[in-house]
Amino acid sequence: MFFCKYIKILLFLSFVLTSACGIYEPVDTRKTSVNVNERTKKNIQEGRGYRLFDSEKKGGSGNFEFASSNPLWRASIKLLDFTPFSNVDYSGGIIITDWFNDGQDKSNEYIKITIKFLSNEIRADGLDVLVYQKICNTNNNCNVSKIDSSLGQEIKLAILKEAMILKEFDDSKNFDEDYRYPGENKDNPYGN
Repeated sequence: MFFCKYIKILLFLSFVLTSACGIYEPVDTRKTSVNVNERTKKNIQEGRGYRLFDSEKKGGSGNFEFASSNPLWRASIKLLDFTPFSNVDYSGGIIITDWFNDGQDKSNEYIKITIKFLSNEIRADGLDVLVYQKICNTNNNCNVSKIDSSLGQEIKLAILKEAMILKEFDDSKNFDEDYRYPGENKDNPYGN
């Protein structure tokens, strides 16, 4: 009996709410298109509706381009190819290298580079380069710190320059499968 009361109240509220919305409105077909896609597009443009599954958008809810079409991303990968990567996530906009040592100075000092992409545009504020240093003693106790040196700015500048070169090259040529970037080998396009 208690459950039945709630069902009746729920049915009454749903009837009142749906009838108050004005579900049925007579439409003059001379003024309104009979094409469903055109009506939907017009309603969305006027702010009168939304789409759950938009067939005109590509890529779902975010606006992600393919990574090889972004010159900033390609330039970063190309310039950091000397070190292994621990995390590369295009959709998250981040590249993190693994700890590495240049092998020249001290064997107990390591560097890690993190690049955060803030924009797809080639701009100085479009990416953030962070450099971390790890110094380990003989007992393998390590101290990690972020270093504020000119290395981060030099890497950022080199990425921006390389990205501009790649963008100009892409704009000047129609890219097809057989065409290679300057310096690329057909057998090994990554130049290794």
